[in-house]
Amino acid sequence: MDQGLNQADTEVLIAGVDEAGRGPLAGPVCAAAVILDPASPILGLADSKILSPSRRAQLASLIQAQALAWSIAWASVEEIDRLNILQASMLAMERAVASLKLKPSKALVDGNRCPQLALPVEAIVSGDRLIPAISAASILAKVARDRFMIELDAQYPGYGFARHKGYPTAEHRGALRRLGPTPWHRSSFHWGPD
Repeated sequence: MDQGLNQADTEVLIAGVDEAGRGPLAGPVCAAAVILDPASPILGLADSKILSPSRRAQLASLIQAQALAWSIAWASVEEIDRLNILQASMLAMERAVASLKLKPSKALVDGNRCPQLALPVEAIVSGDRLIPAISAASILAKVARDRFMIELDAQYPGYGFARHKGYPTAEHRGALRRLGPTPWHRSSFHWGPD
């Protein structure tokens, strides 16, 4: 990160913000905020869901090396169950923006809802496909959350977390029926058959 930015430079900084993990039955929700460097563009940024895991990991490394600022933040399973998943996602996004080393002048958020921030914020539907900074945030959040779920798989074998990342697949629902929930399962979510 370039520490030589002056105040005039920071006044035009835009943060892209996105989350990963709203739909799973297990695990925390993760959000990221990224301020890209216009002088150091990153080719290939896209919605994290359409990229392969290896390409996401490559891009995440580039984002962390080349962005002016980036941060990753979480909302816990307990917060998801207490607040609901939408509000927990907003909380994780607020934390991600607050953790940035540089203060952006505006935040662009993927979706149709905005977190409460102490700066102007705009929601952009399909922003993770349209706005490079949001794409970058999407990638960082997805990579961080997937890594977390892979680590969780080693602690709770039999659930398949490394494969489905906590999403409600047939494998995951079958494991819940056989093994019951872990402490990482969201008690406010429906676990049974659809």
